[in-house]
Amino acid sequence: MTNETNPLGDMSKMSQQPHVPGLDLDAIMQSSAKDMEALTAPHQSTSEALQALARKQTEILTETMQGIQDAAKGLASAGVGAPNAAKQADLVGNAYQKALADMKELAEMVRKSQTDAMAGITARAAESLQEMKKLMQPK
Repeated sequence: MTNETNPLGDMSKMSQQPHVPGLDLDAIMQSSAKDMEALTAPHQSTSEALQALARKQTEILTETMQGIQDAAKGLASAGVGAPNAAKQADLVGNAYQKALADMKELAEMVRKSQTDAMAGITARAAESLQEMKKLMQPK
């Protein structure tokens, strides 16, 4: 009897374990996994930043409402008669300055979140490029 190999059997083994000469599939899969992690990390960071932003907006609203109540009490305690224009102007000026400071803080929170997300993606893109260069070099 002769010992013949089944060419179809060999093909099925090859399809179960794909191997392209000079191509490291494990390295490519690891790189792809890192790419996915790099894409999901900014999403998580952005989600946390949005939660912090919502908390800050709630805090600002609460402070504003308290400020309005305090201002109304202060103006009411001034007594009946002509309103004190200087006191009203001071209240409006303070409210305006507080609103500007709050808007600046919110904008800074958003800017930092976007910068951090882009930094993570950019860093991973550079790493991925280096990994691909290594994979493309002949061995």
